[in-house]
Amino acid sequence: MMEGELGAFLRSRREAVTPAQVGLPTGARRRTPGLRRAELATLAGISVEYLARIEQGRDTRPSAKVLSAIAEALNLGEEDIGFLNSLAAFSNGAELCPRERRTSRVVRREVRAILRQLEPAPCFVVNHLSDLLAWTDGYARLMRPTGVLDQDEPNLLWFVFTDERARAVYPDWSGVADEYVVDLHELRRGDAVVDAFAERLATTVGAEFAARWERRPLGGRPADREMTHPDIGTVRLSFETMQLADPDQRLVVLLPADAATEAKLNRLNVNQVGLRAVGSG
Repeated sequence: MMEGELGAFLRSRREAVTPAQVGLPTGARRRTPGLRRAELATLAGISVEYLARIEQGRDTRPSAKVLSAIAEALNLGEEDIGFLNSLAAFSNGAELCPRERRTSRVVRREVRAILRQLEPAPCFVVNHLSDLLAWTDGYARLMRPTGVLDQDEPNLLWFVFTDERARAVYPDWSGVADEYVVDLHELRRGDAVVDAFAERLATTVGAEFAARWERRPLGGRPADREMTHPDIGTVRLSFETMQLADPDQRLVVLLPADAATEAKLNRLNVNQVGLRAVGSG
């Protein structure tokens, strides 16, 4: 269930907006991060008490007109508005007939056959919790030296936040961590299993995960990602992601983002004819 998520999302966006961004004066001695509740209520044309009820989860079904006014007052971008709309739709009825969401670790035979056809390219299947469910031998040759596959049931997000080697693998560790939290939020869809997983991570990791989770980040993924490989040095990889028939599973293909990376992957025998560097023609 996503009880209270609509209000929590709006509160996170209110706290992220500065008065100057919405044309208000910035006074001294502000103890509230971002906008005060009264300031947003005034801008949106609603009462402070009503905004408080929404943010505290005591009113889970605000009208489209009210949400539109709040979104406009906060200058929300397209991604935030899209996510807000999905939360509003959920709050206005989907919870009355919830679908039990099963976190499956079973990859269909047909998908495994596709992975075999893609060898030796680095490809993998992942679910909405970032569990690695299946992968090509090419992916194993590329990623096993980094430590990603050391666990019996490897999880990409867990590796990034709990394994010190991840900071050496990803020079922009903070950006990569943000990306994984974005994915977890966007694929959440009211799943209590995601909430339990996030709570376990927050307990294990502490503020570095918990603060990101509370910010409720969306979007903002770069076109490619730089990685420092223990054997071949710096590589730059692009990610092509395809949704599978199982709504909680995705097939991800790693592509060289430049000619230097393409050559390095070929030396590891984790590339194949046809998977050229992105943009190389």
